[in-house]
Amino acid sequence: MSSQTSAAVISSAFTAAPYPDSKKPIGSIRFQPLPLSPSYCKVSSRICAMAKPNDSETLSLSVDTSLSPRVKSLKPSKTMVITDLASTLVQSGVPVIRLAAGEPDFDTPQIVAEAGINAIRDGFTRYSLNAGITELREAICRKLEEENGLSYAPDQILVSNGAKQSLLQAVLAVCSPGDEVIIPAPYWVSYTEQARLADATPVIIPTKISDNFLLDPKDLESKLTEKSRLLILCSPSNPTGSVYPKSLLEEIARIVAKHPKLMVLSDEIYEHIIYAPATHTSFASLPNMYERTLTVNGFSKAFAMTGWRLGYLAGPKHIVAACSKLQGQVSSGASSIAQKAGVAALGLGKAGGETVAEMVKAYRERRDFLVKNFREMEGVKISEPQGAFYLFIDFSAYYGSEAEGFGLIKDSSSLALYFLDKFQVAMVPGDAFGDDTCIRISYATSLDVLRAAVVKIKKALEPLRATVSV
Repeated sequence: MSSQTSAAVISSAFTAAPYPDSKKPIGSIRFQPLPLSPSYCKVSSRICAMAKPNDSETLSLSVDTSLSPRVKSLKPSKTMVITDLASTLVQSGVPVIRLAAGEPDFDTPQIVAEAGINAIRDGFTRYSLNAGITELREAICRKLEEENGLSYAPDQILVSNGAKQSLLQAVLAVCSPGDEVIIPAPYWVSYTEQARLADATPVIIPTKISDNFLLDPKDLESKLTEKSRLLILCSPSNPTGSVYPKSLLEEIARIVAKHPKLMVLSDEIYEHIIYAPATHTSFASLPNMYERTLTVNGFSKAFAMTGWRLGYLAGPKHIVAACSKLQGQVSSGASSIAQKAGVAALGLGKAGGETVAEMVKAYRERRDFLVKNFREMEGVKISEPQGAFYLFIDFSAYYGSEAEGFGLIKDSSSLALYFLDKFQVAMVPGDAFGDDTCIRISYATSLDVLRAAVVKIKKALEPLRATVSV
C-alpha cells in the first residue's frame, strides 16, 4: 500500500460519517456506512412490490430502516477502531507498531488451554447453566474468599461472556432513567456508553495527573445528589494504570455510606497485574460496603484469555439474579469450553501463581523502560503506573504545533493521527477516555517493539518543537 493510500485509509477512519444523515462527529472518529449490495436491493424491491395492496397500485412504499435514537447516540469505541485500523494497515503491508489494544501478548497458559481442549474432546460442548457451571462458580467463590476476603455463595456469582457483559448487565439492573452514574476521568471507554444505554446520565469527575489520576474524595462529595445511583471505580485503572491505596478507598467508602441510594460498581479486571509495593483492595471488603458493591472481574487480562470471553459478577443475591435474568434474554450462559478453561486458570494458585507472576515481571520491565524514556522527552508529562499495562501520557504541550505535510496538531485525536499517519505508531487518543490532554499507550508487547516505538515517537516530536514552546 502506498503512503498516499495508507494516509487516505487512516484519514477516512477518523473522519467518515457514521450514517448518511449524520453531520456531527462521534468523538473525533466516525464511520462510513456499508453500501447495500445490488442483490440486497433487488430483494428489497421485490418485498416492497409484494407488500402493495394490489398489483394495480403504482404507489411505491418506502421501508423505514432508521436506527433507534438510543443506538444512534452511542459513541463507537476508539480503542476498537484504531486497533482494527492498525491491523488492516498491517495486512495491507504497512509496518504499523500497534500500541492501541489492551490485550496481553502472551499465549494462554498451556494448562488452561489444555483444559479447554479436553472439554471439547470430552464432549463438554453443550449449553451451560445460564449463571455458569457450578464448578466454576464454586472456584470463583474460593478465589474471592482467599484472595479478597469476600464470602459469597455460588448463587451470588454470575459468569458472563467477558467482564464487559458483566458490567453492562450490572448497570442495566440497578439504574433507572434519570439516575446519575458517577465516573472518574480518565475512564474506560465503555462506562459512559453503558450508562446511556440504561437511560442514566454519566457524571464525569476529572482527576489530575499530579494526583496520579486518583479520585479526590472532596470532588466526589461535591458531585453527589439525590439522583446519584452508581459510582464506577476501576483499580488498577484502564487507561492510567493507577492503583487506589486502601486508605483512599476507605475515605471514598465513608462518603458512599452517607448516601443510601448509591451503589458501587468495582471493576477489578486488572487485579493481578500490579507492581509492588502497590497492593489491591476489593471495595466490597471495606466496612459496610459488601451489600452495596458489585464486583466485576474476569480472565482476559491476568490469564491472557481475551479470546475466550469469560468474566464474572459477584454481589448481593437479588441483584445478581436480576443480571442473570437479563443474560438469559441476551446471550444465555458463557461458553462451556471457556468455563472449563476458567476453572483451570483459577487452579494455577493464588494470584495466578508463578505463571501470572512471570507475565507481571515482564510488564514491569516494559513499564520501567517506557517511564525512563518518556521522562527524558521534553514537554511530556507522565504518572508512573502501579498496575495494568498502560501509560497515559500528557502530550498537550505539543498542541498548537504545525507538522509539515500534515497540518495543525490541535488535540489528542490529531496527534494520534499524526503518529499513525506519518510514523506508523498506533495509540489511542485521550479524548476517548475523557481526558484530551493525553494519549494511551499499551505496553502489552515486546521490549523490542517498544524500543522501536520510542525511537519513532521521539522522531515524531522533534519537528513539532520548533513551532511550540515546550
